[in-house]
Amino acid sequence: MQFRIEGSSLPIYQQLVRQVREGVARGDLKAGGQLPSVRQMARDLVVNPNTVARAYAELEREGLVTNRPGRGVFVAESRDERTKDARRRQLVESLDRFLTEAVHLGFSEEEVAKLVASRSRQFQWNPARPASASKGNESGGRVSP
Repeated sequence: MQFRIEGSSLPIYQQLVRQVREGVARGDLKAGGQLPSVRQMARDLVVNPNTVARAYAELEREGLVTNRPGRGVFVAESRDERTKDARRRQLVESLDRFLTEAVHLGFSEEEVAKLVASRSRQFQWNPARPASASKGNESGGRVSP
């Protein structure tokens, strides 16, 4: 996976955290896969190594990566060991922020639903989900009532 820094108001370490999260969610970064070392990532992106270390520390706190001293940083085998309630609360908070932004940008509920359905096909979902919600289902990504 190619990491990049964009000229945005989002701090560099948060850009790196977001890219790793998305890479894991999309399946671009596999469980057990090694991430570049702090020094290598800092060299490649021309950023301070402390910035990369901060991103990796946040990802480790979230349980997305594990740091194996002397070996490197690896994508965690288990995606999330937090309780289902804690994960649900975090998701609801994120959804509320997303929906608030969509309303302020003038999107309709139908437009948002279509966009979410379209974008969700680009992510790797938990295999325990119902078969009707999987990629390539016969309904073309639509969910029946």
